[in-house]
Amino acid sequence: MTSPLAKAAGPIAMVSGIVFAAVDVARLLAADRSLDRIEMMRQVPFQVTNALYWVVFTGLVLALVSVYFRLGGRAGALGAVAFCFALAGTLDMAGNMWFDGFAGPWIADVAPGAILAGGSGMLAIGGLSSYVLFALGWMVFGIAGWRSRMFPAWLGVLFVVAGVLGYNAGLPPYGIPIGLVVATLGWWVIRTGAPAAHPATSGVSRQSSGPPET
Repeated sequence: MTSPLAKAAGPIAMVSGIVFAAVDVARLLAADRSLDRIEMMRQVPFQVTNALYWVVFTGLVLALVSVYFRLGGRAGALGAVAFCFALAGTLDMAGNMWFDGFAGPWIADVAPGAILAGGSGMLAIGGLSSYVLFALGWMVFGIAGWRSRMFPAWLGVLFVVAGVLGYNAGLPPYGIPIGLVVATLGWWVIRTGAPAAHPATSGVSRQSSGPPET
């Protein structure tokens, strides 16, 4: 029996990706570079768009899960590892964005010196882990998805490029590429009607058929 998430994987990924990119565009427009960092963080548009950025990260996670439910059966162990890697990186970065969106404005009001001081110790380690894991997670997902024929090679290349740029996804506009590539993956699923492959038969299907339609 096919999961409802798997059936709706294409639309979920396309909508989630487009909204993710759109919110990062809004973040870019809301960031008033004429102000110092603390004053910019106190501006309502900046606070709202930063909070929304965490919200759309949940959509990105949902897109990743639904696509894996739809296509992961054909990817075998390699696809499973790549999915876990991308999921861990996205969740790690989502936690970072929650802090920026909700804790950051409060700190800017009550302890602005803490922001100006920058991160150190465990805070610096946690922040760096989110940047690195997010970038590597999507790069690995792209490479493994292509190698396992979960999706076409050109999509794999786009995920690698978006993953590299995604190292700076905490700052706009570097989240836009990953949103657009996830949306493109959703479009590809809708256009090709890419069928869910069951793990029990995925090995046979990979031997008897060529690469997925491009």
